[in-house]
Formats: sequence, structure tokens, C-alpha cells
Amino acid sequence: MVDVNDKNGGSGAACGGGPDLFGEKIEEGAAEDGTMSFTRSYLQPPQHRDKEYSAMQMLLLAYQSLGVVYGDLGTSPVNVFSSTRLTNLSEEDLVGTLSLIIWTLTSLVLIKYVFIVLHADDHGEGGTFALYTCIRRHVNFHSKFSVQYARLEPETNAACDDGGRPYLGKRIKKFLERSSTAQDFLTLLALLGTCMVIGDGALTPATCVLSALQGIQSRSSKITQDHVVWLSVVLLIALFACQRCGTSKVSVSFSPIMLMWFATNTSIGAEAMFADLGHFNRRAIQIGFSLVVYPALVITYAGETAYLVKNPEKITDAYYSSLPEPVYWPMFVISTLAAVVSSQSMISACQVYAPEINYILMILTVGLVVGFKGGVELANAYGVVVIWVMIITTFLTSLVMLIIWKTSVVLVLAFFLPYMLIESIFLTSLLNKIPQGGWAPYAISAFFLTIMLSWTYGRSKRATYEAERKMNIRELDQMLSSSNIYRTPGICFFLTDLVYGIPPIIHRYVQHTNSVHEVVVVVTIRTLPIKTVLPEDRLIVGKLGNQGVYRCLVQFGYKDYQDMKGDDYVASVVIQLEGLIHTRNEKQKIQSAAQKETVFIIGRTILKANKESGMIARFMIDYLYRFLQKNSRSAVSTLEIPSERTLQVGMLYEI
Repeated sequence: MVDVNDKNGGSGAACGGGPDLFGEKIEEGAAEDGTMSFTRSYLQPPQHRDKEYSAMQMLLLAYQSLGVVYGDLGTSPVNVFSSTRLTNLSEEDLVGTLSLIIWTLTSLVLIKYVFIVLHADDHGEGGTFALYTCIRRHVNFHSKFSVQYARLEPETNAACDDGGRPYLGKRIKKFLERSSTAQDFLTLLALLGTCMVIGDGALTPATCVLSALQGIQSRSSKITQDHVVWLSVVLLIALFACQRCGTSKVSVSFSPIMLMWFATNTSIGAEAMFADLGHFNRRAIQIGFSLVVYPALVITYAGETAYLVKNPEKITDAYYSSLPEPVYWPMFVISTLAAVVSSQSMISACQVYAPEINYILMILTVGLVVGFKGGVELANAYGVVVIWVMIITTFLTSLVMLIIWKTSVVLVLAFFLPYMLIESIFLTSLLNKIPQGGWAPYAISAFFLTIMLSWTYGRSKRATYEAERKMNIRELDQMLSSSNIYRTPGICFFLTDLVYGIPPIIHRYVQHTNSVHEVVVVVTIRTLPIKTVLPEDRLIVGKLGNQGVYRCLVQFGYKDYQDMKGDDYVASVVIQLEGLIHTRNEKQKIQSAAQKETVFIIGRTILKANKESGMIARFMIDYLYRFLQKNSRSAVSTLEIPSERTLQVGMLYEI
């Protein structure tokens, strides 16, 4: 787990006065000082700006997308017909199957995803969770269970201006803002969809690589299934080892393989796409699919069908059997490489590279290959849960169309009803696979959902506890002005996750030590839902009261390399504070403190369920959440702080 989110969600106030940022309500027209400046900067964080691409850059991105986005879909001709398990095939059966494949590609992939859903991005990011955060940017969530994240205001003031929105869209928005149950339901849907993508992401590499390598068994009796399984394991480990190189290098390496694959298939014979949007832009993905992938797939499936009409008994090995003998081995090599590449689409969809997630996916994928031994159970498990993700995507996209795009009800129904019907039919056809191996992706999804629910529940409880017990500026000034408090020379950086208000752990620390440094900087690090934050926007400082206490907010984008050194950070903050302060005495105080001792105090909170909590709540808080918290990487770990100047202060929260 990577702990990078804001503690109180960063939702702010949509209209009227500002939020209770420091424990006191900031009203419109407040005096322009350090506090107000910080408040305004916090409420208006750096906005996402779409990067402009030239025609050549767009074509290059479309080319690179072939190696990351379309691998899974592009290699589907290898295993689609062989996985149907049909017998006594007639020409009408085969032509009907081809028709179903083409219309599925056209309606679900080309129309739904390429031309509709790709537009429902969240600052350039795609996927189920991106749809959820997009809705949250326009609907004020108040549920304590909702996922906490650094919220960016919408590009237009949609929270305050409902003019022009269709009547149903207004009613749905108001209903969502009033109903915490509906908000919890949307949160659960987003988490469920994300977990199911991960579940399918573990199966996709296993199935694709095995399907490609099993073609060699039809040509050599010496190759056994065990050989195929262990060769697949080697290729999969190599693939996951490549992830640390980054999407750009991976796509440059893999794109030629997929281009060769599509070209050779043409001459012979989706959900992941939306989730991969953050790695490439919308237009590049649309160009890649419309001009290369879609026509290549239609031609390849048509060629396979034409072969099977004359040789229906070859359906169990349809793709490799349809290859002419002279090109069999070259195509086997290309298909094996393409199968390795195809695994990349779901791996990229599951993550912006994080070592922990990458290793977990690798272990799950290799375990599935070895556990099922490449048998029919693995084929049955493939794709069983992703149809749920497609249904969730249809539902959330319909909400985006109503609430954000202000689409007419007729057009929304024209999108929602047909796709919900089609995907529900696909869902019912897959239910019979659950006892025959299809349970595996459900088990993986349930495992990750348990983790996410425990983490979300624990963080929401912790945020509520801190919000109820945080100090305001008046209480802070009163405490520090007491004659019993000794002000130690130097600067103390108190690192905390709480953005709104002053965390109770500071009060506990001062209360028990009866001392505090002459200059205290409360530091919070947050990751914004944008790719990068410019250096000039990275540090935001503000003043807390009149007793030498300041606030510093450190901001990163999710693709920024967070490598801030402790000493460099101190120097940067001192410069920012000097620019903030207008009185000579206060400036001299900060400069003098900077030349003396610098101490970093890390606030560490431990949650414990109280006696009134139920058995499930106690299990989630005392065991699951505490385990995850101990093994999480806090946002403050991005600061390379000298250990000899670091002090960790703990506090038990009984909730």
C-alpha cells in the first residue's frame, strides 16, 4: 500500500465561505494574510492542462499504444475459436459466430469505448476509478466511507451553477449529494471495478502466453504440457521484470512486435483500453484502434472462419491450423512475442508502476499458471469478471453523461439500455464457468476488495476522529503562550497527513513534553490527481497564529519523481517563509532558527476499535487496517530525512 492521500479528502467548500481549514471558518472577504493566501492556494491547486500534440507526435503515440493498449485484444484470434468448445459445426454456426465477434468488436469496443467512454476521463486518466473521481469532482460527497483523495475543482463551477442542466441530471445530482447510502454505493462500485480489473489483470498474462505457446504442441510430440507451463513462467517473470523501465520504454520496445503481428495477420488471414488512457492520450488510442487494430482483427477473424468452414474439426487449434506451412514457425515466434506484449495491456491498466503491486501481480499470475497447469480451468477463468467491469463502466458513464456532460435523457437511455442488455447477456453466458475455474478471478477480486474496504474504512474512521479533535488557531496560540511551555531554539518540522486543521497529536506532544521549538512547520505531503506539478507550485506555505507556527503543503503529481532531500527541503521552506513574512523581527527569528538545530517529528497514529464496536469493525480496524498501516509507505517517506534528526511520536486513537 502507498499512503499518499489527503486525510480529510480535500473536498473544500463548493460555494460561499471557505472550509474549516485551520479549525476556524474562513469567510469570503477575509483579510489578505499568510493564512488566507494558503487557503486560496489550497482550494485552487494546480489545474490539469491537456498537452497539445503535433500531427507527428500524435501518430507516434498511436504507434506506441499498439504495444501497450491493444496487445490483449489484438492477440484474441489465437484463442477465441479454440475456447468455444463447439462440436458438429455447420457453415451457418461459423458465420453466425463471426457475425457475433464482429458486432461485439464494433458495438462494445469501437462505439462504446473508443468513441464514447474515452471522453469520460479524469484529467487524462481512464478506468473505473477515474469515472468515480470525475463524478466526485462535480458532486459534493459527505459520506464518511467515501475514498479520501486530493480533490481538484471542476474546470467550470459546476457545483454552484446548475443552469442549463437537464431536469433529471439536476435531480440525480441533488439525490447523490443528499444520500450517503448512494455515495457509499458508488464508492463500493468503484472499488469493486478496480479490484476486478486487477483480478483479470492476473489472468490475462497467464492465458495469453499459454495460448501462444500451446501451439507448439501440435507440431512436436516431444513438447509436453509441463514444458509449456514452465516456459510460460519464465516469459512472465521476464515481462514483469520489464515493468520498472516505465511505460514509454516498454511501448517503444513492444510496438514493433504488435505492428508486425497485425500486418502479418492481415496478409495471411477493452476495458483495459479505457484504463490505459493515462499512459496515452485519447486521440492516439482512437487512431490506433480505428486505423490498425479494428480492420486487422476483422480480416483475421474472417480468415479463420473461412478456414474452419472447410475444416470444422480443427476448431480446437483454429489459429495455428489455419497458417500455411511455410510461415508457421515465423508466425509462431511472432505470436509468442505478441502474447507477451498482450499481457502488458492489463498490467498497465492495473497500475501506474508501483513495485509492490507489480510483484503481487507477478506472484498471482505465475501461481495461476502453475496451479491450473494451463488446463481448461484457466481458460474458463479468463474474462469472467471483466464483464462486471464493463457493466459498472456503463452505469458510471451514464451518470457522467447526465450530471457532467448534460446529455439529454433520450441519448443517455440510448446508450444505457442497449449496452446494459448486451453486457447482461454476456454475463449470464459466463456464469456456468464459475464452478469450472471461473471462481479464481472472483477470489482474487474479493481478496483485493477486502484490503481496499479495510483501508478505506480505517482511513475514514481516522479522518473523523481527527476532524472532531483537531485544534484551531486560537487554542494553539493559547497553548503556546503559556509560561509553562519552553521554546527550544531551532526549527521543528512536524510531518502529518492532516491537511485541515491542526492534528491532535501536536497537542499531545506539547502537552507531554512541555516544550516546542521556536519555529514549528506543520508539513503535509499530498499527491494530486494530475500527472505533474510544476516546481513553482510544489510548496505552499501559510501562517498559523502568532506563535511561530506555520503550515507547509508539499504537492506532487502521480507521475512526479518524489526525491526531495531533507536539507534541500528545509532551505526551500525557509526561503518561502521569508517571502511570506513582512515583519523584520519575524524574519530574523526564522533566519536565526534555521542556523540552529533542525528536527523532524513524524506523527504516527495507531487505531484501536472501542468496546462498543461490532465484531466485524474490530476485525477490520484491529487486524486488517493495522496490518496495512504498518506495511504502508507514508507520503512523508518521500523526504530523505537524516535519521539522527528524526523523532517519531505515536498516539493511540480509540474509535
